[in-house]
Amino acid sequence: MINIDLEKCIGCKLCEKNCPLDAIKVTDKKAATNDACVSCGICSRVCPVDAIEKTVGEKDSANETCTHCPVRCSIPVGQTGACKRYTNNNGTLERNRKLVVEAITNEPAIRNLPYKPLITAVGGGTNYPCCRPAPYIVQEKVEGVDVVTVVTEAPLSYSGVKVKLDTNLHIGEEGAKVKRDGKLVGMVTTEEYGSKMLTIGGANLLSNGNDGFIVAKTIVDLANGRRVTLKVDQGSKLEIQQGHAPIIDGQEEKLMRVGCGSATIGMFAKRFSEVVDEAVILDYHVIGLLSEHMAGADVGMKYSGVVPFGTKSTVGRYFGVHGHGWGGTEVMNPRDAIVSVDMNLAKEGMKILVTETTGQKAALFAVKADGSVESVDMTQEVMDAVNLIKETCEVSKTSVIYTGGTGGSARAGAVNFPKKLSDAVHNEEINMTVAGAPAFILPGGGINFMVDVSKMVEESTTWVPTPATVAPVEYTMTREKYEELGGHVASIRSKKEVMKELGL
Repeated sequence: MINIDLEKCIGCKLCEKNCPLDAIKVTDKKAATNDACVSCGICSRVCPVDAIEKTVGEKDSANETCTHCPVRCSIPVGQTGACKRYTNNNGTLERNRKLVVEAITNEPAIRNLPYKPLITAVGGGTNYPCCRPAPYIVQEKVEGVDVVTVVTEAPLSYSGVKVKLDTNLHIGEEGAKVKRDGKLVGMVTTEEYGSKMLTIGGANLLSNGNDGFIVAKTIVDLANGRRVTLKVDQGSKLEIQQGHAPIIDGQEEKLMRVGCGSATIGMFAKRFSEVVDEAVILDYHVIGLLSEHMAGADVGMKYSGVVPFGTKSTVGRYFGVHGHGWGGTEVMNPRDAIVSVDMNLAKEGMKILVTETTGQKAALFAVKADGSVESVDMTQEVMDAVNLIKETCEVSKTSVIYTGGTGGSARAGAVNFPKKLSDAVHNEEINMTVAGAPAFILPGGGINFMVDVSKMVEESTTWVPTPATVAPVEYTMTREKYEELGGHVASIRSKKEVMKELGL
């Protein structure tokens, strides 16, 4: 339930603004809950003066406790939980939207086209200015259908790379500048699951005076699988290369986390419960505490009284703090992962495992009579449980996604009606590839794409000192569609003719 200390309440309305159910209102500068409250605890977490407390008490007989996520809303009859997914219908929690069976997507026309282009654009060259037909417009019959592939190596000032680094280590704040040889080439962006992300390049940095040349070189080096050294402002030194483990401040990453600390508890709760009395799984995002976690309860555990490092989020889940310690947190010494032990709940001799989401580090502690803990030798059975985490992890890698926007010569060289080309790409009537690799087309105007460089022909990108990167782009479609788009039909050659011309 939610308790409000009216003496502390300052009427700031942060609780009211953040409540998902309009279950708390501020009147005369004092907050009060109403019948829609489900004790989700958001108000207590946003209150700047700690005037609101979420307490665990007797279950209201008219309410149902939702267990579909760790928040555990206490939902009155006829009400929904904070997520608004489940409704208490006379004591039964029911999903308030029926299962949707049919997806809204249609089968694309490109399903009838070859997966790969007839030829790639790598080495195809560029015809400039835009009014000239693309260097190669090739036709071949595929399964009885006349198919055309148009290729050009397009200079793209709107281009860059997204770099995914599989690591728990903190490399720098989101938005921090990333530099190469002291020159700005990109920035740290939002994290993805188990990975840190960089954005390198983009039109603004490529056009940034004389510094644009090193930006173009960096994009191309990464897209072509070369090793690059970067420095994050007030952060880490990075040595990165497509397909290789990232090296962060001289430390080569080995494994990518199996999940956050909470997820790790969820996956291995049964095994942990068989070998220890408590487990703290350190993670820079969410730290897991076994006995308090819903997964611990599912395997018959009761809360041990251990308070772990971190700020409590929901049951058994604690927010960590970024760092270069265990699990990417600030914890350098595993002893510091255990903040306190309540001896009203704990017992002397109780064993506490401290590990991380890759299982690469682990320590075992025993609880003493005064509530302190001491390090004890790791047993084989506990180490075997830790190794389950390690064996489930993936190898850490650096992954590079080349991004770009094709306009100008990249479209006009293909057809006489560039907008029709864009529309056909978005309507999935054209199979657009980059250096032979499938491209994901971003929705909205223009042709903005993303492509996994590991699937592109090796050494396929270059750069020109405008500055811009040069991307090999291929458009594959039926001849009928090509004619409909106002294609340069007079420039079509058979694939056989082109192969003969090239001596292949």
